Amino acid sequence: MDQIDKKILNILQENARMSYSDLAKKVYLSPPALKERIIKMEDHGVIKSYDIKLDYKLLGYDIETFMTVNLFHGKLKSFLSIIKTFPEVKKAYRITGEQNVMLFLVLKDRLHLQEIIDKLMKYGDTKSHIILSEISIEENYLK
Repeated sequence: MDQIDKKILNILQENARMSYSDLAKKVYLSPPALKERIIKMEDHGVIKSYDIKLDYKLLGYDIETFMTVNLFHGKLKSFLSIIKTFPEVKKAYRITGEQNVMLFLVLKDRLHLQEIIDKLMKYGDTKSHIILSEISIEENYLK
């Protein structure tokens, strides 16, 4: 992977819908050469998917939260199975430290958060961290 590939990835992170033609101009390649590089990065698994970022508030979800769970002994397998059935859970990670799992959830309101906590309490102790606002940072970390 060279500097051109890294520049392509940085641009795609900002706008994955940019046309090959427009992107090729930004990195000084022909569109076919650019397409070949992108396909190669997809084939090697560097580019896993092209995602969209949703505004959950506009979709009726007033609360976004990170929740950590310290699972009770013997509950990991059942938790990993059940958590996949929760539509509120948008991302889930096994983590190191005192907690076992970190979740990113979108919820309609505080009552909805309480209902989720009540459902998860039988698997472990939860800690919720309600997101107040997002801090905008530069995502071009492939320098």
